[in-house]
Order: sequence, then structure tokens, then C-alpha cells
Amino acid sequence: MPEPTILRTVLADYPHTKPLKNGEVTSPSVELDFTAVSPVHKAFAPMVREAAYDLSELAIVTALQAIAYGRPVVLLPAVVASRFQRGCLIAHAARPVDPAELKGKRIGVRAFTQTTGMWVRAHLTEDFGLASRDIHWLTRDGAHVAEYEDPDFVEHGVGEASLPDLLREGRIDATILGNDLPEGDEFVRVIPDAAARDEQWWREHGFMPINHMVVAGESVSRRDPGAVREAYELLRRADATVERPDGAPVPTVFGFERLSGPIELIVEACLEQGLLPRRLDADEVFAPARRILG
Repeated sequence: MPEPTILRTVLADYPHTKPLKNGEVTSPSVELDFTAVSPVHKAFAPMVREAAYDLSELAIVTALQAIAYGRPVVLLPAVVASRFQRGCLIAHAARPVDPAELKGKRIGVRAFTQTTGMWVRAHLTEDFGLASRDIHWLTRDGAHVAEYEDPDFVEHGVGEASLPDLLREGRIDATILGNDLPEGDEFVRVIPDAAARDEQWWREHGFMPINHMVVAGESVSRRDPGAVREAYELLRRADATVERPDGAPVPTVFGFERLSGPIELIVEACLEQGLLPRRLDADEVFAPARRILG
């Protein structure tokens, strides 16, 4: 029996990736050789700039930028992380901000291209009619895709202070945080009914806001498309082991047809925010993966 193809892989720890990491879900033809990267976004720039891995989790904004700029990645129809986003926009409790009055305010975000930031800006446009350039954005990090340059309404260089510290000092009016949202009552949500709005959005659209999908390297996709097909099936099999309540939002999505609409919606938001150099459509985005997966 031939030796399995080894794929250098980066995936964060989720209930649906645990079976892949603990050996519960395996394949005789493909072995996922996991590299631990924490936080996982630190793997994104090496993936799109250096093809550092064969298979990697990747933020959807970064993936779309990589496709638009011709970077060597193949976006698979596999969502591994989704999250409701409106609650990620916070202000200091001593200086609360009305979301309808954010025009001209200063909002901090780790990077303008951060997917959570993209979703928050999209929701501000949907809910309150705010265009992205109506707000002054302060960032620390640049884009994972080197070719991309932030719009002129984005400022770099917030210094050494953390985003919560900038809020404490009053140097920004609000900030966007994701997995690092602080606990306690020092900070408050800018959108007070965020949870209700998020649930309504999910009921209208039928999916949770997508954070991370999975990409394969272009090189391994050419060299061994069968291994990429098998890796995709491993992802699907691992996800199928997770028991979830009926009718509840699900953070994973698989399949070209199910993801076509969400991709088109995300592209529209990215274009409004100046995150893409040109329009993409779902056919172009998934064309390389369709050739592999059929």
C-alpha cells in the first residue's frame, strides 16, 4: 500500500477539527501534519505570501484579496469559523457612543482587513446607513496580502498601547475586538441590541457571518489534486461528528452552492469598504476548487 500524502496543515482548535487532530477521523491516503499557530491569524500572511502550508485556515477577506491579487491559493468551499459580529464593537462605559452618531468618530481595529472589522462595517451600513469612509479607522497591522494598500480614511501607527488602553485613555471612541473581547463591565457594546439584530440577520440570510474558510496551496493542488479532494472530505467527515441543536446557527458550511450567495454578499461589502481592487464573483472564486473537487 502506498505511503499517504503528507499535507502541512494549520487549523485552529474547534469541535469540528478536534477529530482530525486526535486521530478519530483519518484517511489511508492523506495525513494532515498539523502546525500549531496561535493565534491562528499569524499563519495567514505566511500562507498567502510564501505558500508556507499545503492546507490552511484563512480569513475570508484575506482569501478574497489573495484571489484578486493572484496569490497561489485555492479556496475550498469549507467554512470552519463563523461568528455573530455586532457585539464586537465596544466603547468605554464612561464614554458610551450611540451607533447612529458614529460619523466622524475614531474606531480602532487590529487591521482594516480583519474580517470581524469588515462585518462590523457592513452591519453599520445596513443598520445605520454609515459608509465606511464616514468613520476614521485607526489600525496597528497591515494586510496579510502584501499587494493591498488601505484606503485613505485609514490611519496606521497607534503606538504600543492596546486597543482597550486606547479606549481607556479616550484616544479612540470605540474599537472592534474579536476573540479578545474583554470581560466585565468596563466596556459596553456600541450596538445595545446586537444579539437581537444578529439573530434577525441570520434568519434573513440563512448563515452566520463567515470568518474563516480553508485554502489549499496552488502547488499541492497541481501536484496532487487527489490529496486535496481527500483533505476536503476529511474536513466534512470531521464536521459531521459534531452534534448540534436543530434549528440553531451553525458555524460551519460546506459546498459550492451553499456558499455562492454568501460569497457574493461578502464581495459587495468588501467593494464598499475598499477591500478589493476589483469585483469577484463566486464562479471565479471557486473555479480552481471546482476543477479539483468536481
